[in-house]
Amino acid sequence: MKYTELTIHTTTEASEIIADIMWGYTDFGVTICDVADVIALQKCKDAQYWDYMDDELTTDKNSDVLVKCYVADDVAKETIKNILKDIQNAKELSGGALEFGTLEDTKRGVDGDDWIDVWKKHFRPIHLGKIVVVPEWIDYEKKEDEQVVLLDSNMAFGTGEHETTSSCVELMQEYVTSDSVCIDVGCGSGILGISAIKLGAKKAYLTDIDPIAVTSATHNAALNGVADKTVVAHSNLLDDTDIVGDVMMANITGEILKMLAPSIPKNLKKDGVLILSGIIESRLEMVKTAYEEVGMKIVRETRKGEWFALVLKHR
Repeated sequence: MKYTELTIHTTTEASEIIADIMWGYTDFGVTICDVADVIALQKCKDAQYWDYMDDELTTDKNSDVLVKCYVADDVAKETIKNILKDIQNAKELSGGALEFGTLEDTKRGVDGDDWIDVWKKHFRPIHLGKIVVVPEWIDYEKKEDEQVVLLDSNMAFGTGEHETTSSCVELMQEYVTSDSVCIDVGCGSGILGISAIKLGAKKAYLTDIDPIAVTSATHNAALNGVADKTVVAHSNLLDDTDIVGDVMMANITGEILKMLAPSIPKNLKKDGVLILSGIIESRLEMVKTAYEEVGMKIVRETRKGEWFALVLKHR
């Protein structure tokens, strides 16, 4: 199916009004691209999702806000005409109380199927020691000493390409045994927990605060035939202190790892191993200090590109 993407250039204060108008004409999606949202979240004391961002963003006071919507191509001409008319009416009704910006509009055609095929061309099997991460649409013949992890990367979060994920998968292979119970905190696509089972672990618990990630991890566990050995939970961390792991993995940002430091050790066996990844250099000492303060000791540190990973044990 073909669509027309309509983009309106506006301001932060008018963006929600324009988005509401667009939602009245489409069921195919509306997005607001506003750097002010990023700045506000980054400054929030309870923010949990930002590790770092370009400092120049916080000083840019003149950023254009883009509001986009998608309408079916066969009705695009009339629909867009009505959207623009309603936006102008809203501006006039505001009587100058709101700044609407330039209201410049741009349009482009979007093929709803082509982008999927283009996107898939960029993925390939990724070799991480014994583990080979394979997009589920690729026909891959594994070698005798390999374990294949299939991922439907159309759903979410983590394909093994990024240094943070590959560091975790490679480190796991040194610690996971046939007796291991593994816990994957912030599981995303489920790649770490699924890899643990493929490496021989007897059980893996996967947790994430994002419901889409939980759906993705559940789907990928079934895709790999390991659903009977995995438990996927919609949770910040396992609340059940009776569940403890031999190997715990957390591939998240440094700020989140610091926040979780007081909670993680209770779910790690006394002789267990904790693998942390997703840490940039400017957050490395912060993460180290947070875990040392709760009784963990660092037994190994690795680096890939700009990203660090740590292996820790109870002191």
